[in-house]
Amino acid sequence: MAIYAMSDLHLALSADKPMDVFGGRWNDYMERIKHNWNSLVTDEDTVLVGGDVSWAMYLAECKNDFDYIEALPGRKIISKGNHDYWWESITKLNKYVEENGYKTISFLHNNSYAAENCGICGARGWLTPGSDSFKTDDMRFYERELGRLELSAQSLDKTAKNADIRIAMLHYPPVDKEGAADPGFAGIMKKYGITLCLYGHLHSHAAAGAFNGVTDGIEYRLVSSDYMNFVPYKLNFRE
Repeated sequence: MAIYAMSDLHLALSADKPMDVFGGRWNDYMERIKHNWNSLVTDEDTVLVGGDVSWAMYLAECKNDFDYIEALPGRKIISKGNHDYWWESITKLNKYVEENGYKTISFLHNNSYAAENCGICGARGWLTPGSDSFKTDDMRFYERELGRLELSAQSLDKTAKNADIRIAMLHYPPVDKEGAADPGFAGIMKKYGITLCLYGHLHSHAAAGAFNGVTDGIEYRLVSSDYMNFVPYKLNFRE
């Protein structure tokens, strides 16, 4: 049994917006994800999917994309990305899963999960005050996401109290390319004993300069699908 991660699937089976327009790197990406996922992941494994899952605008339009995800092996824990416009309350998301008979899909939203010897929490995240594009209007979204990460991390004491390792899954990067972590997100992670932070959102040139490494006791790892050549990233913290 293993834990894998892959964010930014950008599935377009429910909406006519394939990623091929962003260059040859994305050619046949949905088939490549399926092939690589099926080659590595078993039904006993868990895959953490950190946002930007489907281009659908509404939950009712997501079925083809979630049928695709359900058919892949493993348990999937999905969090929100900036393009997941279909995202609803956790109550509505859970109802959607139940009504469609999905057995392997769960959503991470102000809650947490246990997998193997790990506790998994997270939030969407947001632009951080240290970034060049951060504006005054971003502060309320940033602070809201800090609150959501804290709620999720707090819940680990109930869902994964005895976990040896605590993981945070964010969509937006909480660390810059030099490895300087945002004090808000990093402070919460330190407070709750999180030692691995998975993030996505970055593509192309931005992904090429992304930070992968350890800062102040927390390992940061970019897991955008195209950055990993559409191969699920196996978490190797046991080795």
